[in-house]
Amino acid sequence: MAEDEELAELQRRRLLELQRRAAEEQRKAELELQKQALLRRILTPEARQRLSNLRMVRPDLVQQLEMQLIQVAQTGRVPLPITDEQLKQILAHLQSTRREIRIRRV
Repeated sequence: MAEDEELAELQRRRLLELQRRAAEEQRKAELELQKQALLRRILTPEARQRLSNLRMVRPDLVQQLEMQLIQVAQTGRVPLPITDEQLKQILAHLQSTRREIRIRRV
């Protein structure tokens, strides 16, 4: 009998864990859809295409840039929509502030 109870408890825990993971994945998907909807309003189609192209090479940079663009747009610090040229300027500014690390071998 004790083994049956243990098995039932393990199954219950496993089910709860699977439900929690499914709920978390659904929440992440909903947040991603909201983010994409905001970016459609913030960026011109050409600027969105540039971000898509850049995402293939630097997904970490694009993720950070998207969050910054949303914050800047929500505070009204930049005129909307952001054009491809404006996005290029933002990217150039980000690249210029990036530290370059050089390793010299002796």
